[in-house]
Amino acid sequence: MSLHDDAVRVLETYDGQDDGQHELRRIYLAHLAARPDGMWKSCETGHVTASALVIDPERSRVLLTLHKKLGKWLQMGGHCEPGDGSLADAALREATEESGIPGLTLLAGGGPPVQLDRHAIPAPCHWHLDVQYAALAPVGAVEEISEESLDLRWFAYEEVAAVADGSVVRLLDRTRAALSARVHG
Repeated sequence: MSLHDDAVRVLETYDGQDDGQHELRRIYLAHLAARPDGMWKSCETGHVTASALVIDPERSRVLLTLHKKLGKWLQMGGHCEPGDGSLADAALREATEESGIPGLTLLAGGGPPVQLDRHAIPAPCHWHLDVQYAALAPVGAVEEISEESLDLRWFAYEEVAAVADGSVVRLLDRTRAALSARVHG
């Protein structure tokens, strides 16, 4: 199965649980139907990206990166690469590369994403159609700043809204709900 096919499969089965997420799902699927190159950075009308919010083992903090180009605190993530077998693989690879933490594991074993987020980016491209996951760090994890980051920092859940934008806050809220459902489910 190609990465494009995996993205279509993931999106077709994704239940975003609200109208905004359902509309984004529709936009992503239409984009992929119209653009066979819609997974790749070279698709300048926009392309699918993958990211993951890294959660500490105690489930009380998140690791954010101060993105070098954007100057914002964000979750780990970026462009899909030809060697990625799935969107979940791409998200896990990006989180591992940008956090420097080996042994991350995606929630639900790389099952459904936590949320979708579409955001405008500087030219020449127009949109990132981000498929967002969450990853748990192993006990004893030590982060290491990558060349794509100005800084990496652990933030308590209640600190995130003061440093990050609404997309990261929504991702954290949905991740916390997913973690709670796993504990109580």
